[in-house]
Order: sequence, then C-alpha cells, then structure tokens
Amino acid sequence: MVLARNLGPYATTAIGLGCMPLSIEDHPSEEVGIETIHAALDAGCRHLDTAWAYYESGGEEETNEKLVRKALESWNGPRDEVSVATKVGHYRNFTDNVPTWDVDGRPESLIKHGKESALALGVDAIDLLYFHRPDPKVAYNESLEGIKALLEQGVAKKAGVSNASIEQIDMAREILGSDFIAVQNQYSPIYKDTQDTLDYTAKVGLNFVCWSPLGGYRKAKDETKFDAFKAVAATHGVSYQQVVLAWELAKGDHVFVIPGAHRPATILDSLKAGDLKLSPEELAKLG
Repeated sequence: MVLARNLGPYATTAIGLGCMPLSIEDHPSEEVGIETIHAALDAGCRHLDTAWAYYESGGEEETNEKLVRKALESWNGPRDEVSVATKVGHYRNFTDNVPTWDVDGRPESLIKHGKESALALGVDAIDLLYFHRPDPKVAYNESLEGIKALLEQGVAKKAGVSNASIEQIDMAREILGSDFIAVQNQYSPIYKDTQDTLDYTAKVGLNFVCWSPLGGYRKAKDETKFDAFKAVAATHGVSYQQVVLAWELAKGDHVFVIPGAHRPATILDSLKAGDLKLSPEELAKLG
C-alpha cells in the first residue's frame, strides 16, 4: 500500500507520479505514457503532477495535461480519489536551436493559461494549481494576484508556488491565504539548496513537494552523492532510488515526492519507498 498523507484537504499519497518525462523531449509513445500512469494508479498512487509547459519545444502545447486526462478517462479505478496538480507560468522555446524553457508571470497570462489547463484536464476546477516559476520581469506579488484571481473565479480549488524562496512563500501566504497549501521545490541528495524552505514549510504548516527527488535524468550529476544511499540499499535488498525517496519522506510528514518515469517498472519501484523503514543510524548516515 502506498504511503498516505494529506496534501491540504486532499487525502492522497506521499509518493505521486511526476508526469513530465512522458511528454517532453525523448518521451515514450502515448500508449506507453498512458500505460505508465495506469500502472501507478493501479498500484495505489493517488497524486499526479503535470504542467501547462510539459510539451516538446515547437510542438503542441499542454500535451502532458492532455495525456493525463486521457489516462484518467480510460482508467477503471476511482477517479474521485486522485488529486491532480498542474502549473502555469512556464513555456517552451528554443535557444540556439536547443529546446529550452522560458517564463511568463504576467497575471493575464497566468489567468489565460490556468483556464486552458482546466480545459485540457477536463475539469471544472483544478485540484492544485502552482505558479511554476518566478518571472524576473514581473513583480512576484503581481503574479500571485493572477493565481488569486483563478481561485476566486473557481478555476482552481487550491494553490501553490514552485521554485520559491522563503520571502516568496511569505508573500504567497499573505496574498493567497488559506487556499495556499503547497510549495514545490527541487530537492534531492544532489540539490539541498532548498533545505531552508523544506524546514520553513513545516514551521508554517505548508506541504513541501520535492521535484526531481532522484536528482533528475538530463543533466550531469555527481554520482558519488548517491554512494551512501547505494550502501543502505544493498543492506535492504532494494533499489537505491527507494532509499532516496524514503530518506526524503523521513524529512517530515509534510513532505511529498513526485518521481518521474518513462515506463511502468520505474514508478512501480518508486512507489514501494513508503514501505521502507530507515533506522535513525541510517538516516544520520544519509544526512
């Protein structure tokens, strides 16, 4: 059984599926993408994470949100148990013919894209809508006002911010009020720069969602950072990825992880991390 936790008002699972790899560059076929989402849901996963910007640069926009909708509509399980989070404020482009990302935090753009996300997902109201990433060209409070408008218009039920600092979290707390439930920041053994926000969210009663909890798969990384996790994994007879996720979940009951996957086997392995109990000595060794 997948570890259960409350994400704001949603009774869901602490391990969700980060759906981005199913739609950006080098993604699997739509058939495999849907199979991967179905496998996660059949195994008990009850949280899916997507975004307006999860599509190939130069390709059809919102393809991941549309994939999530197709997967949920073709799934035979209890749809009402599944919470879906999406994000607005990012879009895809090219830099020197290389697929890249850019930001648009203008309130009018966030409102437009939030409504498009609800349509793509086929819902009257989005369960959890994040402001994806700060836009240096737009005052952060102005972007948050766009998210607030989507809450007030009933396009989103609850809101969050992603890639945010403590100062930005406090601005969101002030502007979004009780509808602000989650912060989604990068966090993993190779990226602990957001430890301050992980700790702060616990202090103020917000959920912390780790993106790229396994370190990501596109950029070169220091694999030695995983040596201790591999050693612990060997003693338990599990993958080191399970140990990484279990270590993150042990950081607090407010912590969630959204590992990505290109195929069913990967997410099925990740979902077992909630059953892995690490001793205080092991947690101390892992840091």
